[in-house]
Amino acid sequence: MKRTNKGAQSCSKRDQPPAESVEKRTVAEGNLAQTTASGTQGPRVASSALGRVREAARRDARQRFTNLLHHVTVDLLRCAYKALKRDAAAGVDEVTWREYGKGLEERLVYLHDRIHGGRYRAKPSKRGWIPKPDGRQRPIGIAALEDKIVQKALVMVLEQIYEEDFLGFSYGFRPGKSQHHALDALYVAITQRKVSWVLDADIRGFFDTLRHGWLMKFVEHRVADPRVQRLIRKFLRAGVSEDGQWSKTEVGTPQGAVISPLLANIYLHYVLDLWVHGWRDHQAKGEVYIIRYCDDFVLGFQYQADAQRFQGALAQRLEKFGLALHPDKTRLIEFGRFAATNRKNRGQGKPETFDFLGFTHYCSKRRSDGGFTVRRKTIAKKMRAKLKKVKQDLRHKICLPVASQGRWLGSVVRGHMQYYAVPTNAEALNAFRRQVIRMWLNALRRRSQKGRNLTWERFESWIDKWIPPVRIVHPYPNQRLRV
Repeated sequence: MKRTNKGAQSCSKRDQPPAESVEKRTVAEGNLAQTTASGTQGPRVASSALGRVREAARRDARQRFTNLLHHVTVDLLRCAYKALKRDAAAGVDEVTWREYGKGLEERLVYLHDRIHGGRYRAKPSKRGWIPKPDGRQRPIGIAALEDKIVQKALVMVLEQIYEEDFLGFSYGFRPGKSQHHALDALYVAITQRKVSWVLDADIRGFFDTLRHGWLMKFVEHRVADPRVQRLIRKFLRAGVSEDGQWSKTEVGTPQGAVISPLLANIYLHYVLDLWVHGWRDHQAKGEVYIIRYCDDFVLGFQYQADAQRFQGALAQRLEKFGLALHPDKTRLIEFGRFAATNRKNRGQGKPETFDFLGFTHYCSKRRSDGGFTVRRKTIAKKMRAKLKKVKQDLRHKICLPVASQGRWLGSVVRGHMQYYAVPTNAEALNAFRRQVIRMWLNALRRRSQKGRNLTWERFESWIDKWIPPVRIVHPYPNQRLRV
């Protein structure tokens, strides 16, 4: 069994209950209609009120909530403020988390008054750019700090409803779920179920093409409070500011906005998840499995005919809602326990691989008994991009003391392993660590005449002190999921 979704929002994690199973939803205890939570209530009382929202959502999947905004109290806004990243970039208001914290209570009371008085106005998102491994840049939207607080508070309220609606194979940006839960579910589906074909799907520019009209129709299925609907529309229509120039946003939601992941999950819940669930129950001839992490999803099929029919139907389904599959990144491949033998008999070589959530997946055999398994390794271009970034940062830190450089590089290696240290990926992890060490040695030898005399023996003592050895930190998928 997979860990369950966490329950009612609170500033204290101790209030969160256990969670649900991999594909089929089971009742999750603890997070539970609509009662007033005044601004003077403490976190536990506010959590209890939100819990009753969740209980009402669980009891009646068709209930529309008409009075949600009163749950956005001063206490909830305070919880939202504390949940934000403290070192995140500032938006167009140029206000940082710490600056806003000066006079926090007065600010939150004033913010609460504007929200409930209808005077709150969302500011445009500040446009930023993140480099992608292929050299291109991904646009992100950095919201003003007050917008982040309000968005986070709304997410805390709306999650109580939608965590009861979302299906078990949706893993992206949900309480109690992570990339590794999605990766493990994919591994178990391919190795322990009847999967012979894999559809690796990619929606082209999802966050930039999401239709506001459709999104609001989906939200209105559950949220009938016009004040909450207006707040969501304000964030969608706030626009983008780049180099001082404001531009209107008629489609899409900014990547990087606090509320965007939840809105994306709502959109794809109605466009994709419910449709896939119905398709595999009523149209598929064999077994079908789906694992979705936000707009990135993979499907496993027992039969090729099912996979081909589904791919054509999927393109039509997405087109209806203003979306499209990326033609170069969407592939149907033969993959599974019989793929190697079938392709060998046809003279086609080894089975193809596919990428998902930072890992390349490929067919392999267990060393113990020669049986089929799936191995995962770091996507090569992602590792190259990470090493390039480390090299650039190292140049800026070259004048720092050796101890400072060592502590920083140690944190880089530990952070890399925290995500990529899964079983079967030790070789790629060791390669990453070796490259970091080599770059550090070359940098030290270049920074002065004296550095050229640095011996390996002395440098090795620094490695032992600051650069951690490779260690697999994630369990095997079937151990984590206890399948």
